[in-house]
Amino acid sequence: MKLFHLSLLLLVLIFLSLFFSGCFEWAARAESKLPKETALHKTYNYGGKVIIVGAGASGLAAAKVLEQNNIEYLILEATNRYGGRLKKDTSLADFPIDIGAEWLHSAPIALNKLKGKQGEEIDEELIPYHLKNTGTWDGKEYKVSPNWQNNFMYNFMPESKFKETTWYDFVDEHIAKTVKHKIEYNSPVSAIDYSGNNIIVTTKNGDTYEADRVLVTVSIGVLKSNMITFTPEMNKERKRAINSITFHTGIKVVMKFSEKFYPDAVACEVENGEKVFYDIAFKKDAQTNVLGFLCVGDETQKYYKLNSEEEIIASLIGELDQMFDGKATASYSGAYIIEKWGQYEYTQGTWTQAIQEKKSHIKVISPPLNKKVYFAGEIYDTYQQMGVPGAILSGYYAVDKILTDK
Repeated sequence: MKLFHLSLLLLVLIFLSLFFSGCFEWAARAESKLPKETALHKTYNYGGKVIIVGAGASGLAAAKVLEQNNIEYLILEATNRYGGRLKKDTSLADFPIDIGAEWLHSAPIALNKLKGKQGEEIDEELIPYHLKNTGTWDGKEYKVSPNWQNNFMYNFMPESKFKETTWYDFVDEHIAKTVKHKIEYNSPVSAIDYSGNNIIVTTKNGDTYEADRVLVTVSIGVLKSNMITFTPEMNKERKRAINSITFHTGIKVVMKFSEKFYPDAVACEVENGEKVFYDIAFKKDAQTNVLGFLCVGDETQKYYKLNSEEEIIASLIGELDQMFDGKATASYSGAYIIEKWGQYEYTQGTWTQAIQEKKSHIKVISPPLNKKVYFAGEIYDTYQQMGVPGAILSGYYAVDKILTDK
């Protein structure tokens, strides 16, 4: 039996073991861990000023709470746009494409929690991500996967996708639109001095801001890079814990074809991380044939080392031609999008999964610094939701602490 299939069998056995032991409560299996109410449902009386570092999902969520309570705040965003690792494209296909985060790993009811809606009925139309036609590729041989495997994966961890919209649209409509007027763009934070009564935040441009509380929502990759200097310094234990968090580099590619020659998904064998080709138009009632490619981990360097985007595309088309007898070259339209998360200065990676990290490390990195500097983002999610829901809920959780800590 090949290594890939042995690994798959081992993974299935581990999943079953965790499931029957009741220890695998996260993402779609953690519906019971969703909060009954969030900071959106509370009223706060706070007279200080809050600075939020980063206009990603968690930073925008925290800002929404501050906005509805008329609390003074400012968002400092390093780039020229909000959304962080949420992006969309409307030019490549006849439906909007998630260029960043794409799946809803949580139970659908999480969407109501994120936007503060009561009740069990959701407004969004979702696609159950239950794949029927998949395969595996070990670099030499393509094999069709058995149906039981697809059924098991969906039943074990049901996921979904937006049918006619995107994660970016969801956050834009329900969170960002009320707070985006408070964003200072192109303002990467380089230093946070919380040694005095007021916190001094300095940007790379040399601008300084004062606040009573600061919420840092940058990626764990940015914290690992020491791009932001903290005064006083974080202690060694906290630094070690931050550096221990897995934050893979990654690349996402979208390619347009004239015909659909590929299955729902092809899982590729890699040493670590993830590598998969998948039908982005899956169950979207679309006329456009759009194939996605996602690679996370060491294998990503293979593509980063190529000299141009054209070489990356040529490499992927060549691999697809090997799997499907030259059909990729025959039907490739020439249109593509490439997203290199690991090479962006203010991202430096893809995503984190707190459930896979040591609890002791999460415990060390989560508390605020002197009840002045707080942290939010998917790695700090206390509700075990994973991905965008985890990031947003962490923003609500952190801002509640900011406004109630004495």
